[in-house]
Amino acid sequence: MKRMLFLVLMLVSTNVFAQNKLFIYMDLKQTNDLRAYGIAYYALEHGTEVDWLLNYRGGSFMMDYSQVLATECRIRGVAFDELSAAQAAGIYATVQNIDNNMDVVRLEKAPKIAVYIPPNYHPWDDAVTLALNYAEIPYTQVWDTQVLEGKLPKYDWLHLHHEDFTGQYGKFYGAYANAPWYIQEVAMDEKEAHRMGFKKVSDEKKAVAQTIKNYVGQGGFLFAMCSATETLDIALAAQHVDICDAVFDGDPPDPHAQEKLDYANCLAFQNFKIIENPYVYGFSNINDPPNDSVQFRDPATDYFTLFQFSAKYDPVPTMLTQDQVNVIHNFMGQTTSFRRSLIKPDVVIMGQKEGTQEVKYIHGDFGKGTWTFLGGHDPAAYEHLVGDPPTDLSLHKNSPGYRLILNNVLFPAAKRKPQKT
Repeated sequence: MKRMLFLVLMLVSTNVFAQNKLFIYMDLKQTNDLRAYGIAYYALEHGTEVDWLLNYRGGSFMMDYSQVLATECRIRGVAFDELSAAQAAGIYATVQNIDNNMDVVRLEKAPKIAVYIPPNYHPWDDAVTLALNYAEIPYTQVWDTQVLEGKLPKYDWLHLHHEDFTGQYGKFYGAYANAPWYIQEVAMDEKEAHRMGFKKVSDEKKAVAQTIKNYVGQGGFLFAMCSATETLDIALAAQHVDICDAVFDGDPPDPHAQEKLDYANCLAFQNFKIIENPYVYGFSNINDPPNDSVQFRDPATDYFTLFQFSAKYDPVPTMLTQDQVNVIHNFMGQTTSFRRSLIKPDVVIMGQKEGTQEVKYIHGDFGKGTWTFLGGHDPAAYEHLVGDPPTDLSLHKNSPGYRLILNNVLFPAAKRKPQKT
């Protein structure tokens, strides 16, 4: 330890630690966790590299000090300290000590972000869009046209709005078939599918799902929440089979649809059973708990736990689980959590409701890229129903659930280690 500290202090006289540092702590003393991520992104945008101190005070950020960054922190309400070179060297020594489950990850370049959202969306309909807007992180909106025209490779990171990639319009038919908003959505999707040369919305969505998977395979970073997680894999499994009832696409489904699903084409799940009844609000048995059982849960005692990983040997899941707490209040969605028995064996499980089969947060690799799925709709609302008022993130600026979203936003900025040949 003395030798390591000596070496770090020697670096103080070099350019590595030659100037003061701006230190944004991310533990319970931080005044605005969500906008702190925005500061890190802002620094990267303006050519300042950021060190992410994994497991140090909640996953803190360190960067070269400047008056511009300090002023930006003050404007956005983000707490920080200005550290001398010697103080910063002491923190680096602590973080890199082999005996501490901590590490430093260098963030080098602001990732280009795309959010897959329908043209008629409202900003409060999607938690990721809310988080990006509140943190002041720029993004580009894309939809089926941009996906199928091959525009995704322009972006480092893609988030999927809580979309139904099966072409069943969210399975809202049973409750909302006559609602104006539902009728409008169906008409919009059908018009878009026909314009793109598809006979049915389900066929178009399958093509979109496969294109998104190809984007990941070519090196993209994918993040999805709620029903987008489940329906993406269902659409991938059903590439060559009709699973949609006539109320959705005008013709009956394949009577042997279940047996014809190809789980090998899925990213995360296997051996699941689709829900074929069009009047049931749910897609498959991946979702755990089923939507009709949510009413029997007690919000006051419903939590999930983040797993702890080795920062020095497993930096990716460590980055994705940085938070000020490791026990987080649960939140429901059309797809709330994932049944553990249906998750592929090579998937990394990062969060689970203890004592149950309910897995909340998972991650995996595909080809040259990665994907991350988080169950639930809105981390700041236990249940977010159709017609509920929008979430005001200024009231939830230290939300540990929303931090998981923003971990994923910064993840592509991390310096990649060279691949083995």
